[in-house]
Amino acid sequence: MQTKADTFRNLHMGGGAFVMPNPWDIGSARILASMGYEALATTSSGMAHRLGRPEGTVPSEQMLEHCREIVAATPLPVSADLEKGIGDSPQSVAETIRLAAGTGLAGGSIEDHTGRHDDPIYGYSLAVERVAAAVEACRALPEDFVLTARCESLLWGKTDLDDVIRRLQAYEAAGADVLYAPGLDDLAAIRTVCSALGKPVNVVMEMPGAVFSIADLADAGVTRISIGSGFFRVAYGAFIDAAREVKDQGTFGRAGRGIDFAELEEIFKLG
Repeated sequence: MQTKADTFRNLHMGGGAFVMPNPWDIGSARILASMGYEALATTSSGMAHRLGRPEGTVPSEQMLEHCREIVAATPLPVSADLEKGIGDSPQSVAETIRLAAGTGLAGGSIEDHTGRHDDPIYGYSLAVERVAAAVEACRALPEDFVLTARCESLLWGKTDLDDVIRRLQAYEAAGADVLYAPGLDDLAAIRTVCSALGKPVNVVMEMPGAVFSIADLADAGVTRISIGSGFFRVAYGAFIDAAREVKDQGTFGRAGRGIDFAELEEIFKLG
């Protein structure tokens, strides 16, 4: 019988591009599943912000519990944003993979972002060693686990695309299943990255000005499209706008524009 991990891996092999949206709680996961999406992913910022915390400050035990919550919410395979893992060393990354797999995840991503603003990106050699350790841990698991290796340079002012590609190629050579460089906001750059790699590429469509269609991205060579914190910020943006209207203007127009109560009830009955 095909497992969730098998289903998830097969999505990367079907040709074209598929969308993997990012819920932040049980309700948003069930809403997305009801719409026919085939896989889900956690969002580290959505998880943190729903808890009233800055991104990157959620303890690992709480992050793993969040993964269990999203995995259990629907029948869909789930990949997790595991940030840098539970530590800096390759050994800690391997342990992160083992713990993550124990929650029922079908996959997860490991970043080369250190979590430190003064020195945001791991050195090249350590970054590659961390991915290699994650790959070794994945291969030792009893079930499949799709590993995504992330190069975070573009989000931290390091705009050398050649260096991004060099890192992604090294992560690919180390055995990562999917490559991902958040911050690509130009179709030509996306095409260049995809053409330089032999494994599936994930692109995130939450950046301001990201107006490409699924067809555009598929044509550029993208296999997987995630939304990151995009849907979460849309939801919170609408909430904040409605609350500001009441507080600042004394009117309730936006508060009355939400989804119909009965429609939500119907979705959650099916969940």
